[in-house]
Amino acid sequence: MHSINSKAQSTRDQQNTLNDSLYIQEVQDKKEPLKILHAEPLYIDLIRDLGARKGEKEWNFGLGITDKNKYDEYLALVEYEWAPLNRLGFEVELPFTIYPSNQNGNTPQSKLNGLKLATQYSFFVSENYKTSMAIGYIHEFELTPFSSFGNSKLFTGNIYSPFFVAAKRWGSNFHTLLYTGPIFQQHLNPSSVQTSWQINSNFHYMIPGTRNFIGIEVNKELQKNDFDMTVRPQMRVEVTHQLLVGIVTGIPIGRENERFSSFLRLIYEPKH
Repeated sequence: MHSINSKAQSTRDQQNTLNDSLYIQEVQDKKEPLKILHAEPLYIDLIRDLGARKGEKEWNFGLGITDKNKYDEYLALVEYEWAPLNRLGFEVELPFTIYPSNQNGNTPQSKLNGLKLATQYSFFVSENYKTSMAIGYIHEFELTPFSSFGNSKLFTGNIYSPFFVAAKRWGSNFHTLLYTGPIFQQHLNPSSVQTSWQINSNFHYMIPGTRNFIGIEVNKELQKNDFDMTVRPQMRVEVTHQLLVGIVTGIPIGRENERFSSFLRLIYEPKH
């Protein structure tokens, strides 16, 4: 009986290894420019896959809720990303913040946060090291709340966010990724600039032979005399070959005005 169980386990291990190899080969097909399979975080996602190939495109729809102690904050986003050239990605995003109730006059006003434009270029892709690196830039034009449309200036400021990404796959299933860079928030009235630094570290395990994964994303933000961190356990599930669902839970550590949060991301990849 022990011998039979050992053989069955060995067969399952061999099948998992084969499935991993086939899926990795599907992504890293040598007939096209080299691309390494990496697990992408779900909350602070990338502009396009590292090592993106010309013609790739993707729609993202996000919805989240955050307990802000005194009120609830709802988040929604629509984004489209595409690769016009090998290793070069672009993204357009519309992020919304919605406050359904005004408790004691402390609730901010609902608004379309801004028009977010971004680009990312993968300058290093190594099959030997299973590593990819990229630089990118996000520019967001901040908008006035819905209630102020027509009564004040439409644009209230700019957010400048250059960033660096490095990712490595360990073996076939374990993935790590670092996303970091400064954020410069420019307010137009009154004129001022607020600077912070983000350091987002990620660890994921991809289920053998699938695009499903479980993992953790740690979002850290440093400002003058302040440090905030949120741990985000997460999972991604493939519904169809073109549709994936990401589920994220936010656990704040050291955030004074925020409690638990949740976030759902729908990822649709049209054929190309």
